[in-house]
Amino acid sequence: MRTPPNERLSSDIAEPSRPGTSGPERRCVLSGRTGHRDALIRLAVSPTGLVLPDAQAKAPGRGAWICVSRTELQAALDRGKLRGALARAFKTGELEIVADLPHRVEDALTRNFLDRLGLEMRTGSLILGTQRIIDAARVGEVALLLHASDASEDGRKKLDQAWRVGSDREGSGDRGIVLPLDRNALSVALGRENVVHLGVSAGGAPRGTKGARGGQSAAERVRRALDRLLIYTGHTDPGDGAFLARDDENTKD
Repeated sequence: MRTPPNERLSSDIAEPSRPGTSGPERRCVLSGRTGHRDALIRLAVSPTGLVLPDAQAKAPGRGAWICVSRTELQAALDRGKLRGALARAFKTGELEIVADLPHRVEDALTRNFLDRLGLEMRTGSLILGTQRIIDAARVGEVALLLHASDASEDGRKKLDQAWRVGSDREGSGDRGIVLPLDRNALSVALGRENVVHLGVSAGGAPRGTKGARGGQSAAERVRRALDRLLIYTGHTDPGDGAFLARDDENTKD
C-alpha cells in the first residue's frame, strides 16, 4: 500500500521525544483531540483489511491515530463509533475490527515499552537495585524513576526522596512513576529477579551504540514508549499538557 505524504515513515530517533514539543501532530479520530504523535497510538490496516495496533508507528500504508483510554476505545467499539471513524480515516468500509482490539492494543503498547527497557538495559542505561538507585539518584544520575505497580509505599517514598534531592526538587512533592506493570512482568522482561524499581540514567546511550543516535537520552526514549501506555491504561489524562484539546476537521490525520 502507498504511504500518504502525512504518514511518512521515519526513524523513532529522529522524532521529538516528548509530547508538547515542536514536531508532527496528529488528530485522534475518536475524540478530535490533537497532539504530538509521540503521545498518540497509531492503528494500521493489513492488506486483508484487518485493523491492527502499530505501537511503533512504522507500519506502511495509511494510519489512523487515537488518544483515548482502553475503556473509551471499548465503548467506541461497542457503539459502532470506532468503525465509522476508521472507515473515514482509511477511506474504506471494508475493515475487519476484531472484538479484542482494545486488548491487542494494550498488549502491543506493553510489549513496545518492555522491549524499550530491554534495549536500554543492554546499553547500560538502566539502574537496578534499591541501594544502587538511591546512590545514583542522590548525585543526580537518575533522570527517570519508575516503580512496579506492586512496589510498597515505603519503598517508593525512600527512592522518591533520593531522586528529589539529586534533581534539585526538594519540597516539590514530585514522585517517580508507578507503572501499570508489576514486578513479575518487569523481572521477566529484563531477565532479572525481583525488579521492583528502575532508574533510567540521565545520560544517553554509550557512544557507538545504536541508541546514541539523534541526541536523545535514555530517559526520553523510555518516556516516549511509556507515555502511550500510561494514556491508554488511564494512568495519564490525555488532556494534561500533551494535547491541544480542539475539534478541527481540517487537521491532518
